Amino acid sequence: MIAPIWARFLSTFPDVQLEIHADTAPRDIVAKGFDAGIGPRDWAAADMIAVRVVGPMRVAVVGAPAYFARRLPPRTPDDLARHSCIQYRRAAGGMIFQWTFERDGKSQQVLVDGPVIVNDIDLAVRAAVDGLGIAYATEAVVDPFLCSGQLVRVIEDWSPAFEGFFLYYPGHRRVPLALRALIDMLCTARGPALVRGLPERSSAAD
Repeated sequence: MIAPIWARFLSTFPDVQLEIHADTAPRDIVAKGFDAGIGPRDWAAADMIAVRVVGPMRVAVVGAPAYFARRLPPRTPDDLARHSCIQYRRAAGGMIFQWTFERDGKSQQVLVDGPVIVNDIDLAVRAAVDGLGIAYATEAVVDPFLCSGQLVRVIEDWSPAFEGFFLYYPGHRRVPLALRALIDMLCTARGPALVRGLPERSSAAD
């Protein structure tokens, strides 16, 4: 989310220093000295402002052609029990992420199994490209590999959509000008429908 706009942001505001810390679990951004965080809405504390910067994202289940040459592709979530899946753990010592599926208004969660566990979605996709198993990631992450033929999609009619990502920051502080500019640029880059006015004080909201 930041990389596509950081060159334009820093050239527009050359006096600003941009520090980015990537993590797979929520952190206390105030205690760590950061102005804002980006993640799912539930990462924002109740007293924070949350501004949507990425709209709903659909999930894709993918594997390499070489992998499916050895095994019949799954047709339903239950078929995944017979496959090697790339497991995802959000944080050290945390629980393995369950794959969520939806169809005809019904939701199903599947705890998959496989020889590889990662805490990074890009690594999960790379493992799938290398034929180590089936991965679960957003369409935006896997689309380049689908277009190149390195991955193929399965169980597409069960793919759910997630809410998207929010930039969140303390609601009891005046928004720094640099942060306000970054939010505006992030929202504008993803279309006018995502642009929101920034209240000075409010509880978490779009």
